[in-house]
Amino acid sequence: MIINLLSDTITKPTSKMLETMMNAKVGDDVFGSDPTVNKLQKKVATLFGMEDALFFPSGTMANQVAINLHTQAGEQLICDKWAHVYNYEGGGVAVNSGVSCFLIDGDRGMFTAKQVENVIQGRKDIHLAPTTLVTIENTTNKGGGACWDLSEIKKIKQVCKKKDIAFHLDGARLFNALVAKKETPKQYGEQFDTISICLSKGLGAPIGSLLLGTKKNIEKALRIRKRFGGGMRQVGYLAAAGIYALDNHIERLAEDHEKAKNIGKTLKNLPFVKNVEPIETNIVIFNLIETVDDFDFIHKLKEKNVLITSMGSGKLRMVTHLDFTNEMLVKLIEMLKMLKF
Repeated sequence: MIINLLSDTITKPTSKMLETMMNAKVGDDVFGSDPTVNKLQKKVATLFGMEDALFFPSGTMANQVAINLHTQAGEQLICDKWAHVYNYEGGGVAVNSGVSCFLIDGDRGMFTAKQVENVIQGRKDIHLAPTTLVTIENTTNKGGGACWDLSEIKKIKQVCKKKDIAFHLDGARLFNALVAKKETPKQYGEQFDTISICLSKGLGAPIGSLLLGTKKNIEKALRIRKRFGGGMRQVGYLAAAGIYALDNHIERLAEDHEKAKNIGKTLKNLPFVKNVEPIETNIVIFNLIETVDDFDFIHKLKEKNVLITSMGSGKLRMVTHLDFTNEMLVKLIEMLKMLKF
């Protein structure tokens, strides 16, 4: 038995999801004639109370299209120093859009409206790149699956509205936050100009993300997606998996959260663990004591068929997911308790 906790992206489609995919009605999406992807896009837009949505092969492409949509070369976006759009999208902000990033030193990947207001750059000073976009990530990846406070998001929205700045949400794990905080998609749809959501993480689809926004913005996004090479043909087979995931895999995210908290409780009581960061959703981040080497620890777990990852700076990560069973949880906890250093 291999216990793979590298990410929630490693899941395989369930048998029922595969059956749904194989029975999907498809067409050519470049011509707008794939009925299943059209159904998915309408379903998600309605879910969030937004006007339209567009399917993407990856969350990175959805985010990069959103950035290109809201900015022009030479401008600036504001994000947290740990933001996915800055750290893990291959420098796409600079390469694809010619935009610079102002990095806020937030708390576990989250910042305040006041911090945003303090660093916005206007258009009058020709020496400075004007701020035209604020982007946040919920849940925060490097922040250990932390969930934003909706009241703070509303305050940031007001700052953006006052300054005529676009507001984008990288919602790769947004459904984890919605379940954990008992919030609704429409509460988020009211706050952002665009939202990207991922279907291939906690929801268990094999691939796919969507970008949501106004009809005007999604029309522009469609052209940018084409330019980025994101046009797809019979993509309904993948969209069918997304529809199935949305219908069947949202509420079960609470099980992943509970498993993560159980792992965290075990880690806190181990003599070789220095600290465990707060656990709100399905990501567990922890540090080892100074006498235990991170990569030796990872290797020792790998020898026992347990896979975890390093996030750098001494942080180790485990991510629970659809394919991480109760049996695996019991075995993992027993194995951790038996480790010696």
